[in-house]
Amino acid sequence: MRRLVVSAWLVLATACTSDGSAQMLLVPMDRSQANHLKAYGLTYAVLEQGGRAEWLLNFQGGSFLLPDTEATRRHAALLGVSIQPVAVADEARIRGIVAASNMESVVLEKATKIAIYTPPNSAPWDDAVTMALEYAEIPYDQVWDDDVMEGGLDDYEWLHLHHEDFTGQYSKFYITYAGAPWLEDEVNRNEEAARALGFPNVPALKKGVSRAIRDYVEAGGFLFAMCSAPETLELALAATSVDIAAAYSDGTPPDPDAGSKVDWGLAMAFQDAQIQVAPSVNAFSDIDGHQVNTPWKKELGAFTLFDFSAKFDPVPAMLTQNHESVLRDFYGLTTSFSVDRLKPGVVQLGVEGAWAKYIHGSLGEGTWTYYGGHDPEDPEHQIGDPPTDLALHPNSPGYRIILNNVLFPAAKKKKLKT
Repeated sequence: MRRLVVSAWLVLATACTSDGSAQMLLVPMDRSQANHLKAYGLTYAVLEQGGRAEWLLNFQGGSFLLPDTEATRRHAALLGVSIQPVAVADEARIRGIVAASNMESVVLEKATKIAIYTPPNSAPWDDAVTMALEYAEIPYDQVWDDDVMEGGLDDYEWLHLHHEDFTGQYSKFYITYAGAPWLEDEVNRNEEAARALGFPNVPALKKGVSRAIRDYVEAGGFLFAMCSAPETLELALAATSVDIAAAYSDGTPPDPDAGSKVDWGLAMAFQDAQIQVAPSVNAFSDIDGHQVNTPWKKELGAFTLFDFSAKFDPVPAMLTQNHESVLRDFYGLTTSFSVDRLKPGVVQLGVEGAWAKYIHGSLGEGTWTYYGGHDPEDPEHQIGDPPTDLALHPNSPGYRIILNNVLFPAAKKKKLKT
C-alpha cells in the first residue's frame, strides 16, 4: 500500500573525533555552502539516527549546528556538503552573536516522518518535492486516495500534495490533451478508485479526500502543497455541493446557482474567489494571479522573501531561511495567489506585487504552507519536458524553500508568538 523510498546513506556511527578539538560542526548556509540542498539531507540523517541538531535562524543563511562525529564528517564529504569544525570557544562566540541579534537557535528534535500524496504510477521527476527529497537523500512514503480515506495519514507528521486537481476536473487537460494515453490512464485510475471507495464519481472522491486532509491538518499535521494542489484543494473544501467541485469535469455545465453553493468557512487559506466554469478556459478560479493557460496570462517576474524576526516570528523565519532574498518566479497550473483572495491571518512569506507566491497559516493544532508554481528550476515547465537534474542546481534558492518545510516539523515545540 505504501512504497517506502529509502535514503541512500544512513549515519551508523557516533564516535567522536579523535583529537577532541571540536565539539560541534557548523553547516554554513550562506553562499559559502557547496551544496545547500544536500545539507538538509545531512541534518535529517543526524536526526534520523537519534542525534540533536540546531537551526541557527538568520545566521549565515540559516546554518545548522550538528554534533561533531566522524560519521557525520564522512557523510558530509560523501554528500559534498561544506562543514566547519567549531571548538568550544567558537561555539560560545556564535551563541553570543545569535543571542544579541535578530537570530535564534531552534532545536531540531526528531526526523519527521514524511508522506507524499501522489498517483501510484507517478515518476520522481513529476514533482519538485519528490525530486528535492530524492536528491537530498531524505526518505519518504507515497500515499494515495485509499490510504487517505482509510486513516493512513495518522502515521505521518508531514504531508506533501503532488500537483493534483482536487476538483475532479483533471486540470482541464482534456482541452489540449484529449485522447492522450496518459490522460485516459489517469481518468480510468481515478474512476476505479472512486468506485472501490464507494464514491459516485471522481469529484466526490476528491472532495472526500480533501476533507480528510483538512482533518489531518486540524489534528496536528503539517501540510505542504505546490502547483494546482493549493487552489483546487481549497475549492473542493469550500464547495458545499459536489457540482461545484465537478464543474465541467465531464463537459457538462454545473448547476446555474453553483456560485452560491460555496462555504469559504471550510477553506483554510482563501475566500470569495470566482470559480472559472467556462469549459474552454484552462483555469480553476481567480485565486491564481498569473492565469498561465489563459489569454490573460501574466509574465513571470521575481518574488521577494520577507525578512522575519527569528526571535518573535520563528515559524515564518524557519520557512524563509535562504541565501537569496529575491528569487526568480516560475509557472505552474497555479503560479501565484491573489492577495485580495487571502483570508485574514494568512502569513505572506514571499510576494510579487499583488500576488503572494508563498503563504502559511494554521488550522487547529496543525499548519499548512502553499508554494505557487511547479518547478523552481524550470520556469516554463511543460508536459513532456526533460526532468530537472538537481545535481546542476545544488544551491537552488527555490528548492531550499521546499526543504525548509521538510525540517520545520522537527523543531522543538515551544510557545510561539505567531
